[in-house]
Amino acid sequence: MKELLERISRSGQGSFLSVLKTFGDISSPGMLSFPRPGLELALDFANQGNKTRELLENLDEVVRQSGGVVYPAKDARMSAGSFQTYFPHWREFTHYIDPKFSSSFWRRVTVATVGEVEELPVKRS
Repeated sequence: MKELLERISRSGQGSFLSVLKTFGDISSPGMLSFPRPGLELALDFANQGNKTRELLENLDEVVRQSGGVVYPAKDARMSAGSFQTYFPHWREFTHYIDPKFSSSFWRRVTVATVGEVEELPVKRS
């Protein structure tokens, strides 16, 4: 948490909305569940283009290295590599998707890009 706050401070960008929560010690059994034991820091930044994108990538790096997770429902720019790292059971989840389901988010976070995990096709019944 300290590293995140220091990087934000060094960036010169401030969050106009910040929320800090503590989650309990009970792990969720859900394959794509966000809550995990520990702290949650929710931040909203004004979009200053590349400057903000670079800050968010730096913050994502800290989260990944610490074994944390970014909440996908609140992040419109999450990469496939990040999503697949945060939610390692995403492939298993594909077996439960309605074949008529379509989501630009799901397509974005499950595509394979150079150096990332290869996409697993959705099982169709």
